[in-house]
Amino acid sequence: MVGQPGFFDLWDRYAALSAAGDPLERLASVVDFEVFRGPLIAALRRSARSKGGRPPFDPVMMFKILVLQALYSLSDEATEFQIKDRLSFQRFLGLGLDGRVPDATTVWLFREQLVKAKAIDKLFARFDAALTDRGYLAMSGQIIDATVVPAPKQRNTEDEKAAIKQGKIPERWKEKPAKIRQKDRDARWTVKYSKAKMKEGADPKGFKPVDLAIPMFGYKNHIGIDRAHGLIRTWDASAANAHDGARLPDLISRTNTGSGVWADTAYRSKKNEAFLERGMFKSNIHQRRMPRRPLPEHIARANARRSAVEHVFAGQKHRMGLFIRTIGIARARIKIGMANLAYNFQRLAWLEGRSAPA
Repeated sequence: MVGQPGFFDLWDRYAALSAAGDPLERLASVVDFEVFRGPLIAALRRSARSKGGRPPFDPVMMFKILVLQALYSLSDEATEFQIKDRLSFQRFLGLGLDGRVPDATTVWLFREQLVKAKAIDKLFARFDAALTDRGYLAMSGQIIDATVVPAPKQRNTEDEKAAIKQGKIPERWKEKPAKIRQKDRDARWTVKYSKAKMKEGADPKGFKPVDLAIPMFGYKNHIGIDRAHGLIRTWDASAANAHDGARLPDLISRTNTGSGVWADTAYRSKKNEAFLERGMFKSNIHQRRMPRRPLPEHIARANARRSAVEHVFAGQKHRMGLFIRTIGIARARIKIGMANLAYNFQRLAWLEGRSAPA
């Protein structure tokens, strides 16, 4: 048929994508997605009684669709469109031009099954084991930190807010089940403080910039990375108002070959210091600078080593556009977990590229 691309036309377009440096082709060549098949089948079997049943698509392909969503911050509807529209997505998923594309509802149902089976922790652990098998052991100590992941702001009255904080359903919502399903009662407000910095060469006696307090609504991504490779080894998700320091014991990796632990001042407490000491970890948690006194050089160096974790959050926020569109902590958890997995996929591709012969 005139105008219909033939086999060699498609091959030429794939070749052009490869020549342009298709990042998804690189990802597919580095990450063995088959390692997830077992945990996925087990999770789908456990949630087989859920509404909609098991989708008639390969579970690994469906999982790779969630990877695309995490990498490109796509809604279910946008994901369906982009798969149909982009050759790079189709090649990554192993679909031809005539391949059947899962619709938005199928993608939603698949993710819901993983939510109900609480599968994200096992999926993350499976890939961490695969990293260790490839020689990427957790080494040189670990860095702990957290960041706020924004979600759509809720428009609630003061009475509704008070009821939500108490863990109750507002009275006005009880007769409207549809409204309850559209209200996120797990996300919370918090304030992010941004320290103002003096411009280089500015007059110290002149105008001083003002520190910023930015209100944010959503959830938190708590992570622990290894200092040797910068890979996320542990993680957790919570409401945005959760205290960072309380999560430290849950984020410490026992498999890291180094004893050092780095974190900012939010994690410094007698309880955490005692926990680290009992576990024979070396605390390098930030120490505050005394007013009008410079930090000792060895403390300043230890504080600076924590900055590596900021590269993780920058990648997730700026390149991946991490944003929670779902409702509730259970769904937010799988979104955040997939973002952490996707980051590790990209990090592995970078590590492998760095070690490849020129």
